Amino acid sequence: INTRAPLPHSVCGLAWSRWSKMSSSGWILAVCVVVLEGGRHAVSAEEGSGSERNCSAIPPYLPPTAVNTTLRLRDLRASMIPLNISAYIIPATDAHLSEYIAPRDARLAWMSGFTGSAGTAVITQKKAVLWTDSRYWIQAERQIDCNWELERDASVRSITNWLILEIPEGDQVGFDPFLFSVDIFDVYNTNLAPAGRLLKSIPDNLVDKIWTGRPPLPPDNPIRLPDSVIERTWPMKVEQIRAQMSDNPYKPTAVLLSALDETAWLFNLRGNDIPFNPFFYSYTLLSMDEIWLFVHIERITEELKVYLNTSCYHSYCVQLLEYSSVRSYLQSYLQKPNVRVWVGTEYTNQALYELITPEDKLLTSTYSPVLTTKAVKDATEQRILKEAHIRDAVAVMQLLVWLEKKVPEGTETELTAAHFVDQCRGKQKNSRGPSFETISASGPNAALAHYSPSNETARKLSVDEMYLVDSGGQYLDGTTDITRTVHWGNPTDFQKEAYTRVLMGNIEISRTVFPAGTRGVNMEMLGRRALWEVGLNYGHGTGHGLGNYFGVHEWPVGFQSNNIPFQEGMFTSIEPGYYKENDFGVRIEDIAVTVPATTKHGNNYLTFETVSLVPYDRKLINTSLLSPEQVHWLNKYCETIRSMVGPELERQGLKEEYDWMMKHTAPFLSAGVSAVISSVTLLVTVLPSVLLHNLL
Repeated sequence: INTRAPLPHSVCGLAWSRWSKMSSSGWILAVCVVVLEGGRHAVSAEEGSGSERNCSAIPPYLPPTAVNTTLRLRDLRASMIPLNISAYIIPATDAHLSEYIAPRDARLAWMSGFTGSAGTAVITQKKAVLWTDSRYWIQAERQIDCNWELERDASVRSITNWLILEIPEGDQVGFDPFLFSVDIFDVYNTNLAPAGRLLKSIPDNLVDKIWTGRPPLPPDNPIRLPDSVIERTWPMKVEQIRAQMSDNPYKPTAVLLSALDETAWLFNLRGNDIPFNPFFYSYTLLSMDEIWLFVHIERITEELKVYLNTSCYHSYCVQLLEYSSVRSYLQSYLQKPNVRVWVGTEYTNQALYELITPEDKLLTSTYSPVLTTKAVKDATEQRILKEAHIRDAVAVMQLLVWLEKKVPEGTETELTAAHFVDQCRGKQKNSRGPSFETISASGPNAALAHYSPSNETARKLSVDEMYLVDSGGQYLDGTTDITRTVHWGNPTDFQKEAYTRVLMGNIEISRTVFPAGTRGVNMEMLGRRALWEVGLNYGHGTGHGLGNYFGVHEWPVGFQSNNIPFQEGMFTSIEPGYYKENDFGVRIEDIAVTVPATTKHGNNYLTFETVSLVPYDRKLINTSLLSPEQVHWLNKYCETIRSMVGPELERQGLKEEYDWMMKHTAPFLSAGVSAVISSVTLLVTVLPSVLLHNLL
């Protein structure tokens, strides 16, 4: 979810932590969005060529993929001495706790050589240790040199236990507070403090000080969205947030916005600082009568300055301050009397949070009012996001038509398929590139829930294997994310059953009716029930929010316990799956929007309207497993595809794709109905012959 990123596996940032929150019933998510979906889009631990390191050999063997970190470790250790710290922690995230991070924030990758999306390093004067989960053990052994030990664990508890054993009581452990969330800091502190190991906040990152050749800021300036995709101007949005501040019984005087999509949404701005995500480095401090925007000021054009009213000082004028000054300015604001700052703890880093003292100057909620407001799309956002999905469906259909023709020839691979769908999207109106690195997986690779192909791992596509493609696009008017699983040959009965039961889960969530305000976690099991009935399951989340030309995984919408209740106008993915190890994988993912449902007696009920519009693989559907209600839903969905995507295919002159779409959206008949129809057809065919014989 990285073709444009120099470090394609390091840009996940907090994808592991975000997606692990999507696990349910004790299942551990083995995915990372490079995001990344669930991302959600990561490479598998199998990626890479050559053998693993052998540090016990004489001399030690290092594969060509390993990085020599001797000098880097020497320099870092030297910088630790004057700070009187015995250990230094390096996580794999950025100062905004982003799911994806820019190459210049890939400190763990530069320091260790390990480019996996999930990991934490701890360095002492004598040891360097990397913690990561099972997806990346093989990759780590191919990338780190013999200066490093590998701990096959990813938990904070494992790290703190190691620190307690390794450094003496009373010693200090250094960390960059900009790279720790409030919650992660609390976990470290809760484990270390009782053992007498002290966390020391060091806001000036030690890796940055020694990183020679650190990538610079991208050259692109932030841009404003055109009026055609905006319903609410930025002053209108500011007014909305201030109204929530005013209504809050704890009377905050300011809201601190730390997540990159918060500032981008508030001002209707987009950037290009983060791979696959149209964000720019920024913070915002919004009070009832002032607005402070912390950015790299040299990147703000004169046009943007006029747009943001930067030359005035009333309550709807934006005061530009340097990005690096956010900590010092927040500190000065907090020195004022009778102020209280509202923060969302999910995306506020410890560097800013630790400044807000005493406690009566702090107001916390899990999510900021911007994130919860942004989660409900206005009428314009809903309309244009649906329009983007129609054009996106054209691109996915082009891929599927092309693969049907090319795969039997035996010339295409997972990688060429991924490139082809990216090219198809790039030709669509308002395209701004992919929304994550495409997951293109065949056969056993598809059993790795969020594998992405490389030159070394890409399998040749075959009519004898299941194929899963999870891909998405960024458009000026929306973000897309869709998964389809297909088979070009003769699938086994079990493959058809697995596919059908995954489809049943998708349909059951999509057609459910529920009271407004219902939490997704309370209906998530609908996506699993058909699988559970035969002892199958999947180990990732069932859905996540989606942005309007924003992140492909947009919190706080979805089916997890920490997601907010569903309201009308929220967009979410619905994506059950099944993965048979070393054999095949199935995932069917659609984007849906919550809309009012008509019920016999009650009001204020919602249901889902599916906006992803690509047919499912008919060859893999066993209709005898479907209920009449599920068949009815499926046929209505096929009708919607015809009515919505058909005209766009004709407008673009894509006759072959149009014919393919019509063929794959023919009405489905349940097994019972099908048998009746066949009998009637037989009667109509045979009866005239019988009558003719009698007449003769």
